[in-house]
Amino acid sequence: QVHLVESGGGLVQPGGSLRLSCAASGSIGGINRMGWYRQAPGKERELVATITAGGTTIYADSVKGRFTISGDNAKNMVTLQMYSLKPEDTALYYCNAYMPLLGAMFWGQGTQVTCSS
Repeated sequence: QVHLVESGGGLVQPGGSLRLSCAASGSIGGINRMGWYRQAPGKERELVATITAGGTTIYADSVKGRFTISGDNAKNMVTLQMYSLKPEDTALYYCNAYMPLLGAMFWGQGTQVTCSS
């Protein structure tokens, strides 16, 4: 089992910045990709950004150029640095870990990001 704990959400004004962190613990040896998804009220959960153990990143078009994902394999952590936040970035942000050998996806409990003036 993998346990994911997110931190760093909060309230920010449009144009502001936030940094989300996610720490993984437990049986983490098979994880080869971690990332962030988000879900706004009334909408489906969507991918924000992912990073593989080798450092390959993928971003949603809506966040390219504004968000940066980074990983620390030694600390089993992934971080999402968010700049130029917009009201449409408001959502519950979930950390995700993927184990391809098990075909298993693990999720954190989520951290709220609210962008509002």
